[in-house]
Formats: sequence, structure tokens, C-alpha cells
Amino acid sequence: MNEQNKSSQNHGEAPKKVQGEPVNQPSSWKKLLSKRWVYPAAYVAAAAIILTLVWVYQDTSQKNLTQDPAKVTEQSTTASDAAASKDTATDAKDNAVEVTANAEGMVWPVANAKDVKVVKPFYDENGTEENHQAAMVQYDDTFTPNVGVDLARADDQAFDVKAALGGKVTRVDLNPPLTGTVIEITHDNNLKTVYQSLSDAKVKLGDTVKQGDTIGTAGRSEIEKELGNHVHFEVYDKGTPVNPETVLPKQ
Repeated sequence: MNEQNKSSQNHGEAPKKVQGEPVNQPSSWKKLLSKRWVYPAAYVAAAAIILTLVWVYQDTSQKNLTQDPAKVTEQSTTASDAAASKDTATDAKDNAVEVTANAEGMVWPVANAKDVKVVKPFYDENGTEENHQAAMVQYDDTFTPNVGVDLARADDQAFDVKAALGGKVTRVDLNPPLTGTVIEITHDNNLKTVYQSLSDAKVKLGDTVKQGDTIGTAGRSEIEKELGNHVHFEVYDKGTPVNPETVLPKQ
């Protein structure tokens, strides 16, 4: 009887674990992953991270696109202005150097520069009001800027007019109306000198003259009769009038 009771008890009891044997329990990750809301939440979090990165990237790109064109435009404009200013200054410097080089060695168109003075100056567009008034040529009611200088003696005596630079005589007009006899001499590098208000011409068209050769005599002209005996002297560099006093030696 006792044996039957023991046998019944043994069959009714759960088997006991041996001491030291590991117990198989579900891990916390498995418990977490077993939840239904885990995977949707993970997808939402991943999507949020991706959207945040995309937004940050787009915002940075947009700022660069918004700011850079203005900066680039401003820098480009500044660079263009600086380049234009530099080119203008370089051109002006080159022109001045070229005129000076072309006119190197030019002398006053008289035997002695100290014997004459400038009685009417060259009209300088950037000159003073005094220059503008003094350099206007008046004939009747017409005023025109003086594109040369007028030279005369203090005693109003006639004097020989000399070639300021060697070259070829390319124009001789004998006693035209208003201006008196006109002689033009062409030099190297398209440099020309013109002599007006002469009473005669001692050269003819096509002659080659040397610097200092006598080409005519100072006289009077109708257009500037108040100046008396004088020579109207012009210098052209590639067709543009140049102030003779800037390319002639100082008196």
C-alpha cells in the first residue's frame, strides 16, 4: 500500500531540475520583438530619420543656392568693374606712352622757342573754365574749340616756321579763305603736324623735310586776325588732336 502511494506521488510531481542545469527563459529582445507594435514603430522611426536627413540636406543646398548667386554676381560685377577700370587705365597709359614715344624729339616749330609765346592755348575738355574761355576761336558769331596752339612774337613781327619733326609734306593749301596758307607733314606711326596762318610756303606737296627745315613764314589769318602775325600749330596722333604743349619741350 505504501509502495502504491509513493508511486502515485512520483507520477503526479513535475520532474525536478538538476542543480546547476541552465534554465531556458525567453530573452528581453525576443519579448520585445514579440510585441505587435515593435515593427511598425521601427519603420516609423527609420522613416523619420531618413526624412530628417533629406530635409537637412535640402535646406543646406537651398541656402547655398540662395546665397551663392548673389555673392557670385556681386563678385563678378566687382571683378568686371575692376577689370574694366584696369583696362581703361591701361589703355589711357598706353595711349599716353605711345603719343610721347611718337613725338619723342619733337621741337617747337620756330628757330628759337624763347622768341615766341602761346597766344591761344589748346582747348582741353578736362581743363579749367579759364582754359575753355581762352581756347575758343571766334569768327563772327561762331565759337569753335582750338585744336592747336597759336604762337606769336611779342613784337608782332613775322618769323620763319620750322618743321617740328622730319617727315613728308602731304598737304599744301596756298592762301585758302580764313586760315592762310596751310602745310601738313606726315611723320612715322601716323603722327601728323599742321601749320596754318602762314604767309607763304617754302615746300611743295611730296617733299621730304628734316626737323628744323624752314617750311614757311608766319603771317595773318582772317579767322584769328586779332592775333597778328602768328602760326597756328596742330599735332595729330592717328587722327586725334593732341595738345602740342604736352609733347613739346618746355620753353
